[in-house]
Order: sequence, then structure tokens, then C-alpha cells
Amino acid sequence: MNASWISLDRWKLNPKQEIDGFKKKAALEAVKHVKPGFVVGLGSGTTAAYAIEAIGDRNRDENLRVVGIPTSTQAFQLAVKHGIPITTLDEHPVVDVDIDGVDQVDKDLNMIKGMGAALAREKIVAAASRLNIIIADDSKRVKVLGERGQAVPIEVLPFASRFVQQRIEALGGKTMLREGKGKLGPVITDNNNMILDCVFGEINDASDLDRRLKMIPGVVETGLFIGLADIVYLASTSKVEKLESKIRRS
Repeated sequence: MNASWISLDRWKLNPKQEIDGFKKKAALEAVKHVKPGFVVGLGSGTTAAYAIEAIGDRNRDENLRVVGIPTSTQAFQLAVKHGIPITTLDEHPVVDVDIDGVDQVDKDLNMIKGMGAALAREKIVAAASRLNIIIADDSKRVKVLGERGQAVPIEVLPFASRFVQQRIEALGGKTMLREGKGKLGPVITDNNNMILDCVFGEINDASDLDRRLKMIPGVVETGLFIGLADIVYLASTSKVEKLESKIRRS
């Protein structure tokens, strides 16, 4: 057979491999901000996993003496796997840099996070950080939060889950208790709470919605991250774009 007729399709990346490559490029840019002796917030999810791996590599190769604060059991296990010493917010209430993924981010760098069910701890570590860096592939960029049917995850006390659902539905949200995969029953967070996935459609005032949701007794935290991102790296085929907040947090 003439070699010129051999199909090269099998050498092409499938869409998932391509997106994974984008995530890794964004993660590598974010990890450049990590300096020797830093306390680093370790986000959860598939994108943050690339950052944890890269921090572990730098810790080993450059003797950075970095310690990490994981935001979930998954992040903890990855940190141990990649040789990152673990610390806590009790020991280090101020975090030098936090690196995490995102589900949606708008032009003002407001975000929806929490599809990995770690939103409460992620928000606490983000708020405790001097510099909060978000990494993602470019598909996470939106004009308005909530578009494309994106749900807002909300962590709730199990005791109040049905009551909270009713209150959220009164605000116009469509709610669904997140069920576990591979087992019967709801997803249980690292805080022993439940997750409600709530669809509001396009959210024109995310700050107001966040405030209203937090006023419902039984809501632990929402997946609306308002004013918490300092830098966002969005990777695509051609580049890694760096977006910076116009207002730096103190």
C-alpha cells in the first residue's frame, strides 16, 4: 500500500485529550506564581489536579519547600501522591497563592464553581489567599453566569435540604439534589453536607442572588464566587490568555 494513502486520523487528539491539554497549559502558567516557602491553596477537580502535579514536580526539582492546603479529600490524596507536605488554615490562616479550576467565569471574573462538590472549602481558601489564580480551558468563559443551563451548586445541611429546596424554588430556581455515582443516595461533601444543583437561567445580578441564597437558613455556601479571582488563565489552541481583576483584594 502506498504510504501516502494511510489515514492519519488515529494520530489526532480526541476532544477530551485536546481540552485536557488546554487545562495543563493553563495550570503550568499558574504554577509559575509559586515561590520558595509559599503556602499554596490546592484546588479540587481535574484542572487543579494538573497544578498539583506541577507544584509537586517543582517542589522536588527546585527544593521550593512549598506546603499545601487541600480543599478536598481528592486534593489531599493528590498532594500526598506528588510529595507536597500538607498544612492547615489553623497553622497558616493566610495563604500565599491559591490555584483552582472553574465551571464558568464572566468578563468581571465572577464565577460559578463547585461541580466537584468542594465549593465551601474552595471559597474559604480563596478568601484566605493573597493571590487567587483560576485556571481553565477557554470553553469556561461566558458572557453571563448561568447561561447554557449551568447549575449553581449549593451546599446545604442535610437537616434542612427539603426546606432549602422550597425556598430556592420560591426565588425562581429549579433544584435537584445531587445523587452519587456508583452508589445509592446523595453526594456527601467533605463537610458531611449535601449539594443542591440549582438552575436559575442567566444570572444578571450574581451578587444579589448570592446574598439572597445565603439568607436561607440551612445554606452553608453557594457556588457563586463573586470578586474572589485575581488572575484567570484561559487556554485555547493558540494561546493561554491572562485576565486580571481590575480590583485587587486586600
